[in-house]
Amino acid sequence: AAYWYRRSAEQGDTTAQYFLGLMYDKGQGVPQDEVLAYQWLNLAAAGAPKHSREKYQRLRDAVASKMSRRQIAEGQWLALDWTAARSR
Repeated sequence: AAYWYRRSAEQGDTTAQYFLGLMYDKGQGVPQDEVLAYQWLNLAAAGAPKHSREKYQRLRDAVASKMSRRQIAEGQWLALDWTAARSR
């Protein structure tokens, strides 16, 4: 499942980004990685339709509550870098 979520997430699918972030947070099908979880959840929250955005933001913020400021900054940078790479 992680393979297919990643493929869809990389194409900008916010639902796939959300589920991929959740998988990284829980370590289900991928190694547990809070920074990558934050990256994907941040992207999902930023691009989600209004009816999903709040749910995605809550999970992103829950993951952030377990992270250091440095880890959050790294996750934000990864999300920004991913967004910039798509617009080139």
